[in-house]
Amino acid sequence: MVSTRHTGAPPDRDPGLPHDAAARTGTGTVVVLAACGYLMALQQTMVLPLLPALPSLLQTSASNASWLVTATLVTGAVVTPLIGRLADMFGKKRLIVLTLLLVVAASVLGALSDALVPLVLARATQGCGLALVPVAMATMRDVLPPHRVPGGVATMGASMAIGAAAGLPLSGTIVTFLDWHWIFWSVALAGSVLTLVVAKVVPPSPPYPREKFDLLGAVVLAGALTTLLLPLSKGGQWGWTNRETLLLAATSVLLFALWVPLQLRSEAPLVDLRVAARPPLLLVNLCALLIGFALFSNILITAQLLQLPAATGFGAGLSVLEAGFWLMPIALVGIATAPVAARAIARFGAQPVLLVAATELSMAFALRVPFSREPWQMLMGAVVVGLGLSLTIAAVPTLIMTVVPITQSASATSISALLQSVGTSTASATMAAAAGIWTVEVGPHRYPGSTAFTTMFWIAAGTTAAAAGLTGLLIIGRRAGRAVTNPARG
Repeated sequence: MVSTRHTGAPPDRDPGLPHDAAARTGTGTVVVLAACGYLMALQQTMVLPLLPALPSLLQTSASNASWLVTATLVTGAVVTPLIGRLADMFGKKRLIVLTLLLVVAASVLGALSDALVPLVLARATQGCGLALVPVAMATMRDVLPPHRVPGGVATMGASMAIGAAAGLPLSGTIVTFLDWHWIFWSVALAGSVLTLVVAKVVPPSPPYPREKFDLLGAVVLAGALTTLLLPLSKGGQWGWTNRETLLLAATSVLLFALWVPLQLRSEAPLVDLRVAARPPLLLVNLCALLIGFALFSNILITAQLLQLPAATGFGAGLSVLEAGFWLMPIALVGIATAPVAARAIARFGAQPVLLVAATELSMAFALRVPFSREPWQMLMGAVVVGLGLSLTIAAVPTLIMTVVPITQSASATSISALLQSVGTSTASATMAAAAGIWTVEVGPHRYPGSTAFTTMFWIAAGTTAAAAGLTGLLIIGRRAGRAVTNPARG
């Protein structure tokens, strides 16, 4: 985020361009950017079915193999605000193409690797792809008419839901019938094609005045986020009171304490904290953080329930491939909800839609507590939660882009995506802690107990209820502002 003086609307298309041609250009842009979102979500989840086999494939421990997931999440969170700021400075299309090239190069490295270290490096670099999504959403604000932006954002959210759900069955199919390296080759091939299509189809963003990049602020923020997310991701394995865990957490606190005054004193801060602290943006970002918890608590926890042995008394005992296909209806919900979300936002506004969605999420998670015993109950619960999540994925970025200048749209949506990632990492850490407290033994194996999953659902119900409360405050504040600026006349 930079200066707040520029508050212009998205630029108009070339006045000489026919209306039909402009509409086709906008539709093509949305389709291409949504395909990018699909691929980024896909490459994030495709490696998950491979994790149980990696220790034997790479001659390493299960703890070391888990770095293939941790590295992606940490890198994605760290680079997201940096790429967002660079996109506002140098052009969103350029950063989208650059990010795709990084993902392609990382995927080729993974496809050619048979050792742990290069694979972790490949997965860490693939994490840069997570930063593409908020930049793509901000690009839609640049190139689409205002009334089409909610639809474009909703389509992006639907494509990501499809990618996340398709990752499990697709990778399961690859592992079953092909060499596991094709998980990386497939992403490399798809990313190469998308890079060419983006360069051809997506219009460049209009030029904005460039300001100095806050390199010191970027380095300190990267360190603060890394030392925050590592203990959140690995604390369950290391131990929450382990010296390394506590040291990293303390380092994160110190670095954030250093970073805040650096941003307040900087002439061109990486994140304009004065703008971020304004109630509308602050409340929306807090909602993104709380809803990020719910994102983890839906698909991944449902996948665990479907794959736990039936002997636990509550697991469905499905294979990875079967569980992946069972989760596909969640993606279909995303497809069906995207146009509904766009129309609802256009008619009622993003704030009421977010309020309804967060309220629905809270009730849906509460209902998942008694109704998660049979596979069909797990699926229906995940679908109902997915409905609310699809609405929030459309509403939150739309809200952010209505309260920040267009010159800050990529930075602002990137910060929101970062906070959502922190919420997801927090949920992962919470699940790891719950799984360590409540367990069930089946033969020689120990699994998370039903109380662990029940606890996660109740916490998710609480966080989404809090998000609904924050949205209510946002709506009240907006109406109060209107009352002040437009007093009733007697």
